Amino acid sequence: MKRERVSWTTPRRAWAYLPMLAGLAGLAVAAALLELVIGLGWISPLVVAPPSAVATSFGMLFADERLHVMFLITLGQAFAAILLAVAIGLPVGYLLYRHVQFGRAYESWLGALFAAPMVLLYPLFLVIFGRSMMTLIIMGALTGMIPIIIKMREGLLQVPKTLINVGLSFNLSSRDMLLKILFPAAAPAAFTGIRLGLIYALVNIIGIEFLIDYGGLGRLASDMYFRYEIPAMYGVIVFIVLISTLFIWALGRVEHWLRPV
Repeated sequence: MKRERVSWTTPRRAWAYLPMLAGLAGLAVAAALLELVIGLGWISPLVVAPPSAVATSFGMLFADERLHVMFLITLGQAFAAILLAVAIGLPVGYLLYRHVQFGRAYESWLGALFAAPMVLLYPLFLVIFGRSMMTLIIMGALTGMIPIIIKMREGLLQVPKTLINVGLSFNLSSRDMLLKILFPAAAPAAFTGIRLGLIYALVNIIGIEFLIDYGGLGRLASDMYFRYEIPAMYGVIVFIVLISTLFIWALGRVEHWLRPV
């Protein structure tokens, strides 16, 4: 008599969605409580918009304020900024790893810059590049490349000596050592830096759009603020949070595609 094999694939997949479902349930409860508190008059709707009003504002934002167009503008700027940050950050991180003394000398400086409010430098770039998209891209890239440099160097420093010795035993060239051993082993840390860089670049781009009233989503939030469209302003903020989550998810999928194991 043959025994039937029990597959645990489906239950495991179901359990994998539990954290996401728990998070959504928590957001729904928080929204319901906020709606109740505002309805009772404990918080003024002129300060915090009711979640129901925020939800209904999306129709106006898409129809009248071209929210989708503003999203594409910010997306293009963020994409250009993170590409520039990666193109500069990864090689610089490798150079700081390769030249040990420079790495030690600039490690604390990079840490200080990572913690500094770089967005305050936007007047300088306004003078150099003017009130243009280039200012937003350069500012986004400048803040995004710092965590990429730091994490790339950290990842290379944490490569096991055994892997390096294996490469040396096969007489690999410096180029092959980098491409076949060092960079694949440091890829998890590098992707962590890229993820942080994307967050910092996006936050700075949207913040500067708000400050100089130029660009996409930040400019739209500024317009809603000055027009005192409180629900629409919160609607733009909610949309920014949603696309930030989408960006992080997409980057995780790219990492999984490049590193399937």
